[in-house]
Amino acid sequence: MSTATLARPQVPVDAAAKPAINPWAVAITVTLATFMELLDTSIANVSLPHIAGGLGSSFDEATWVLTSYLVANAVVLPLSAWLSRVFGRKRYYMMCVGLFTVTSFLCGIAPTLGLLLLFRVMQGIGGGGLAPVEQAILVDTFPANKRAAAFALYSMAIVTAPAIGPPLGGWITDSFSWRWVFFINVPIGFLSLILSSRLVHDPPQFKEEIAKLRASGKLKIDGLGIALIAVGFGCLEVVLDRGQIDDWFGSSTIITLLIAAIVTLSFAIYWEWNHTDPVVEITLLKERNFAASTIFYFLFGFVLFGSTTMIPEILQTLYGYTATDAGLVLGPGALVITVLAPFTARLVQSGKVNPKHLIIFSYAVVACSMWYYGSFTLQTDYFHYALARAIQGFGYAFLFVPVSVMAYSYLPANKNNKASSFTNLARNWGGSFGVAFITTFHERRSDLHQSRLGDAMTHGAPLYDSTRDALTRSFQHVGGMSAADAATHASGRIYDMLQQQASLLGFTDCFQLLGLISLVGIPIAFFTRNFKPGGGSSAGH
Repeated sequence: MSTATLARPQVPVDAAAKPAINPWAVAITVTLATFMELLDTSIANVSLPHIAGGLGSSFDEATWVLTSYLVANAVVLPLSAWLSRVFGRKRYYMMCVGLFTVTSFLCGIAPTLGLLLLFRVMQGIGGGGLAPVEQAILVDTFPANKRAAAFALYSMAIVTAPAIGPPLGGWITDSFSWRWVFFINVPIGFLSLILSSRLVHDPPQFKEEIAKLRASGKLKIDGLGIALIAVGFGCLEVVLDRGQIDDWFGSSTIITLLIAAIVTLSFAIYWEWNHTDPVVEITLLKERNFAASTIFYFLFGFVLFGSTTMIPEILQTLYGYTATDAGLVLGPGALVITVLAPFTARLVQSGKVNPKHLIIFSYAVVACSMWYYGSFTLQTDYFHYALARAIQGFGYAFLFVPVSVMAYSYLPANKNNKASSFTNLARNWGGSFGVAFITTFHERRSDLHQSRLGDAMTHGAPLYDSTRDALTRSFQHVGGMSAADAATHASGRIYDMLQQQASLLGFTDCFQLLGLISLVGIPIAFFTRNFKPGGGSSAGH
């Protein structure tokens, strides 16, 4: 088969949108809003106890502050491509920024938990469209042979925002009030809105496509598809976010929602696959590179968000770090990605390195970083945790750009909007599945290790008796306790040590499993089609 046969229909570079202003101004503008939205998915986590206390609710009730946002976000994200066509991409993007900004202010002044949850749902609706629309804007703003650099900027926002969210949220809450976690979005949102109105424009081919669809009456509302997707993804997000809290299948609510999600999403897949103008164009997965990129995005979200959730929890619960200090451990990883992303973009754009080789290298390094985490003990210091995170960041620095370029390598330009919605959907759900899986797996493995350690640490066991006797003498001589009180405190200290070790072993198992999951990306990379950074196939396959 010849190269010409395999090559996608070429779109001249001049066909890419050429705004009158510098395309990098557009890239920075849209990345600003995406960074703000992704920051908001994690910044409120550490503020939940303060929110519960401030609004007179329980901590369990306050966790719905996170769930409500994620559910709304999950529902809107797959619909963003369709909504862009209905309203026009620029108009829809500005509507999202405006709604996100206004509802951030309303969240900050909410007097009751009920109103806060309502505003968080609205905030999630606004935020859900930002990341996929930004990616579509970048694809159409930059010609194919320069997209890698634009995706490098995008990758910085995708990785850095969730990493700095927890420490920033902790610092804001401790220094000011939990309400400022939401207020900080307001000035950034207004700035993004002003810049977007002046710099962002719909590309000519996009306007022409929408005009033709409206003139022919083909721009219709797929009501059933929208309903199925909204119900299915909404139920699934609640299951993933609340499953561990509500004891998974021990909860009739979780079981009911899971069944509803499976049924509606199965029907949605069948409906959207056979629909002439689907809300979510699943048939894009027929293209091998796009299907592989979707899996890469899912794996990226799964491992990144799973590990980002674990590391601050480990440091706070086992090492006594503050939320701010624990968050600082995540900083080196984001810094490495920020420094190396432009270098990766140049490698991809030059064509000197096969993008699939970068992807293979990336997943191998990330797997090594996970296994390095898995070797840590309760005596491990800040430097080694930061080093492990830097190694993980080094791996991801070579992943996002080639995967993003690969995703669009064989797709026609008129599919960019729907493709960006799909890839962001994969990344988002990868993160949701990763966090849900890791929290559950850690709980189960910690219980198992605690049971095994408990069997070995019983009265009469040499190690237990020697440790208890040593602690008892220490409490007597140093603490001035009586023999009986010292023995009681010694037993309690041993139990605390057992729980800490069991928890650490549970986290170790999680990291080792994430390392294995990262390796899944390597064989998939071998089956992708070679392509040129400027579009089309390369000489070999």
